[in-house]
Amino acid sequence: MVNQTTKIIKKNIPTVVSIIISKSLEEIEKELPPELLPLFPFGTPHLPIPEDKIDKRGMVEVGGGSGFIVNSNGTILTNKHVISDPKAEYAVVTSDGKKHKAEILARDPIDDVAILRINAKNLPAIELGDSSNLDLGEEVIAIGNTLGLFKNTVSKGIISGLSRSIAAKTEVGEPITELRGLIQTDTAINPGNSGGPLLNMSGKVIGINTAIISGAQNVGFAIPINAAKRDLEDLKRYGRVRRPLLGLRYITIDDNLQEKMGLPVNYGALIAGQSPHHEAIIPGTPAAKAGIKLKDLILECNGEKINKEKTIQDFLEELKVGDILNMKILRGKKQIAVKIILAERK
Repeated sequence: MVNQTTKIIKKNIPTVVSIIISKSLEEIEKELPPELLPLFPFGTPHLPIPEDKIDKRGMVEVGGGSGFIVNSNGTILTNKHVISDPKAEYAVVTSDGKKHKAEILARDPIDDVAILRINAKNLPAIELGDSSNLDLGEEVIAIGNTLGLFKNTVSKGIISGLSRSIAAKTEVGEPITELRGLIQTDTAINPGNSGGPLLNMSGKVIGINTAIISGAQNVGFAIPINAAKRDLEDLKRYGRVRRPLLGLRYITIDDNLQEKMGLPVNYGALIAGQSPHHEAIIPGTPAAKAGIKLKDLILECNGEKINKEKTIQDFLEELKVGDILNMKILRGKKQIAVKIILAERK
């Protein structure tokens, strides 16, 4: 008798794809320091890659990731960091072994989500679930292209935590940013699994596998699928992903920061981060137009206190372009109310 786990795996494996990352040999050699390149005849630095690893156009496979098909016309979800290199080419290998050129439709400017498309029809599609009502201990299944070598690797575990935050780099050349609201799982996730689906025991996707903690055992994270569903809906309605922009740099306050800086409260967000290259209030943004100032303390958003558990970014995750954000601000000893209409992040 086939058990439920096996049924889910058999049904969904055909929807999971491998994403192949390729770069030109010339570009790879440019990016490596000359001292790392061996000297060949005539003293010219050259990277020794076997000829069978270089295609007719001089392209070399340099990495891989995973993704999954969300409709029969070839729309695919993956992580933004999988397809973040602007100098690389991306291809998708479907479960039947066919290789397709990947077109990048959209990158979420905040979450680690990207949407691709391949020119194919009548593809098997995975069913998207709901990540808003998950429970600790709920069993989950991960499918992916482990280490870029082992297609359709399956692992099973449980949801170990909810609403987690980690620091990670989601795009080449970009600074490390904080990813929030993540699903934590003890399901084995490895390099190459990035972009693959995290399924519940109804066989529906509840997350996109995105990161692991290096040096830890079975501590993996996934982007909640509702974030990707929002992006898919934006793409359908507007032709792009639309995320709200506020235009602030801030530090979320806790007991330690209050004591260290002598602040009057132990919650809220301190407008900070001013430097020669980064302004705390970005000119022309909704925050600047609303008159928010350096060293303001934002205490509340839409009637809720700001703290480590719910930061300004968490409020923005729940809002759309054009929504109103009502803030309570402490400026010196005076409390003021500020009304901000959120613009679109470019």
